[in-house]
Amino acid sequence: MKYAHPRYSRITIDPDVCTGKPCIRGIRFPVTSLLAYLSSGMTYEELLTEFPFLEREDILEALSFSSEMLHENFFPLQKAA
Repeated sequence: MKYAHPRYSRITIDPDVCTGKPCIRGIRFPVTSLLAYLSSGMTYEELLTEFPFLEREDILEALSFSSEMLHENFFPLQKAA
């Protein structure tokens, strides 16, 4: 069964696809992969060329979704040395 976030229709979660990780539009392209490519320095244009099934709106929604998910979590921290 595929699930979609009420605010982020391009982000889907399906236990049978990528072990239930949030993916772009139900295809086997996890949001975490998209974020990893961006954080490695790929531009939007490079992503769209390398992965022609992606759309600019997918990238923007994945970023927004990820940002909101971070707001929903608490991360325990330690004092830095």
